[in-house]
This record gives sequence, C-alpha cells and structure tokens, in this order.
Amino acid sequence: MNQAAPPALTNDSQVHPAERIGPSFSVDGMLLARQKTREAISRIAEQVRPGMVEEDAVAMAKETMTGMGLALSWHPTRVRFGSNTIKPMKQASVPGVVLQENDIFFLDIAPRVDAWEGDGGKSFVVGQHAEYARCAADAERLFHEVRAVWERQRLSGRALYAFADRTARSMGWELNFDLPGHRVSDFPHAAIHTGSLADFEASPAAMRWILEIHLRDPLSRFGAFFEDMLLEDSDYQR
Repeated sequence: MNQAAPPALTNDSQVHPAERIGPSFSVDGMLLARQKTREAISRIAEQVRPGMVEEDAVAMAKETMTGMGLALSWHPTRVRFGSNTIKPMKQASVPGVVLQENDIFFLDIAPRVDAWEGDGGKSFVVGQHAEYARCAADAERLFHEVRAVWERQRLSGRALYAFADRTARSMGWELNFDLPGHRVSDFPHAAIHTGSLADFEASPAAMRWILEIHLRDPLSRFGAFFEDMLLEDSDYQR
C-alpha cells in the first residue's frame, strides 16, 4: 500500500480544527478500512437468519470480524432486530428479540484496520414486507442524495442534515437526530474531534466524516439505518 506522509495539519490555518488528522493518516489506509468494513457487513448479513436471537447475532458479527483480522475497535458492534431498529445507538436493545420470518434488521460496526478506523452500517429485510423494504432502501437512497448535494453544493454539515430531515419527511419517515454523523480518522478520531457532523458549520471535507442516516417509522414500529464515509464519487469508484 502506498502511504503518503500526512501534512502537518495542526499548524495549517486553512484547515478547520475539527478536520485535523493524526500522524498515521493515509488515503489508502482509510479506503482500505472502508473496503474491509463494507465486506464485513456483507459477510455478517449473509449469516443472519430468522429465528436468531439478537444477542447471538452480535456474537456472530464479532467472530466474523475477528476472523477477518479486524480489530473490534471504538464503538460496540451492533445488530438490531425488528422493534429494536427504532432505538438510538446509545440506547441498549431490548434483550431477547428474535428475528421473524418477515422482518428488518440492521448492522452498525466499527472495525479498525491497522491504524485506520472503519465505520459502516446497512439495513436488510428478510422475507416479504413492503414497508420494511421501502424503509431500508430509502435510508440508503437518502444517504446518497445527501452526499450528492454535498458534492454539488458544498453545504455545511448542519445544512446537509437539514436537507436530510426535509427529504426524510417527504419520504414519509422521521430522521433520528440522535445519529448526527461524526469524524473518522486514523485511530482514535476522538483525540481530534468529538463533535457531530450535523453541528458542523463548515462544508465537510471528504474522507473525514461518517454520514449517518437513521429513518424511523412515524408510528415508532421499525426503522432503518445506513452509514458510510463521506466521499466523492471518484473515491467510491476506486
């Protein structure tokens, strides 16, 4: 892997303090962490089956990531089934929830690949349920609509989440602002910045932020989640 030396951002007056990077930051490294995160999401989702208890799925997800050589890193591994999909990430799941034949679930994982943080999430539907399928698809679609607006207009983080809120409502969902996006970097990003993307008043730079979209049914029956690194189209095509 080609690992370019990072610029000395701490002394660069043109870089927003929230977007500084650590000494091990590398474009190739961050993209590798993203790639491994998305691969892990796919591998974990393939093993989730109706009849599983949520806690068993979490254990399986951890085993899958460690089996891939990934470090279980800076936030808990989450698999949320059914009614637990409406809960904010910092709120514990109701224990003992079993995935039904026609159900929805999502993953939220944060593995570390060497020095670099990964973070990703995605929703999945088992069986047949039109509203679950629409919610899961809309979470991912809204993520990319927000990303496209950012790439075209370079809006601030706050404006991006205002756009996401309006668009979610037009889709018939509620946007959960308890999941407002956050920094990502070489580990640990918390040593650099702990504020949210939704509160960021500047236009966020690529490869510095995680954009989180958590949609909830207005009747609080179910939700869907999608998150990924905020990147330009050219980086997604690498």
